[in-house]
Amino acid sequence: MSSGSQETQDPREKLLVAFAHEVRQLNGLTASFFRAAAARAEINVTDLEVIGLLESGGAMTAGQLAELMGLTTGAITGMIDRMEKAGFVRRERDPEDGRRVIVRLASEGDALKKIAPILDSIPDGWQEIAAGYDDSQLGMLVDFLQKGSAMSRDEIARLRTVASGDQDFWAPLADFRQGVMTIAADSTDLFVRVGTGDSELYRATFEGPVPKVNFENESISIRYPRQLLGPGLGSRLGLARRIARINLSDAAAWQIAIRGAGSSISVELAGLPLLRLEVEGTGSMIQIALPEPSGTVPVKAGGGGSDITIRRPPGVAVRAHAKGWGSAVTFDDQPIVEVGSGLRLQSPGHEEAHHVYEIEVSGAGSMFKIG
Repeated sequence: MSSGSQETQDPREKLLVAFAHEVRQLNGLTASFFRAAAARAEINVTDLEVIGLLESGGAMTAGQLAELMGLTTGAITGMIDRMEKAGFVRRERDPEDGRRVIVRLASEGDALKKIAPILDSIPDGWQEIAAGYDDSQLGMLVDFLQKGSAMSRDEIARLRTVASGDQDFWAPLADFRQGVMTIAADSTDLFVRVGTGDSELYRATFEGPVPKVNFENESISIRYPRQLLGPGLGSRLGLARRIARINLSDAAAWQIAIRGAGSSISVELAGLPLLRLEVEGTGSMIQIALPEPSGTVPVKAGGGGSDITIRRPPGVAVRAHAKGWGSAVTFDDQPIVEVGSGLRLQSPGHEEAHHVYEIEVSGAGSMFKIG
């Protein structure tokens, strides 16, 4: 930039440029500090980063550490084994949830005491800097740092969502035990199945146009932009067909919501802990194979002019509510002659069953098969 342009630059713009520069420089210096401190303490940089995370964030599960470090659960487990043997950390049961194992610093150990002075040098320096600001300014700085940390966590999750290429997406299983999957996929061949890698919460691959994929906490959102062309017209005009294949981990319990007008939707969930399922697809072909339920599991399927088939495991109790004038219903291989907007059906023994499906199907002019 020329000196003339610098003189005419807006003062706020100059401040923002300087601000961005200082943030980048601080991030780089922090990384350099960890490398120098690790060399001084004669330990791995990644080990020192784990110690720093546990010192600032308190005890965590191995999954939470893996997420923050960008490592697989297998890699973080090996690291924790090594650090526990060296006396830096210890594992213990979570006092609030005895099923979980947490990792905390072994503050009473000699290994950590040896490197404590190295780690304390930065916090002591920050305290000296903070002493030069009043309470109002410190409050603003705390707010800024908290928002910056939240943004960094979101960016870590976003960057790790994309795995091997622009059409292959995944997220780490980490410590998640529940997942929420939301899919908006009009005019799409959609396949939802069970089974991922040991360390994956989900994996999605796409052919043709790629949707927007977002992963935040335990929620995955997959959204194709709505097509202005009617269902099927795009393919007749030679536009690329959308194909989406989604695989879910059976290590988590799932809530799933799918919307797909003019789509072919195949959902096979055998072996998946299912909490709730909703599928809506006007003018769609929908095939659903349900897993064994745990408790009462609600299922909703609908869409005018759709062909919807729902299969459950043999012997599983079900109660169904069919809504939709001009629709055809088959329940347990038996055609239902009188179909109205409030038809209710249930399998024998439903009232005594502890693990059941509550199924609601709706859509005028549709075909429903529940078996």
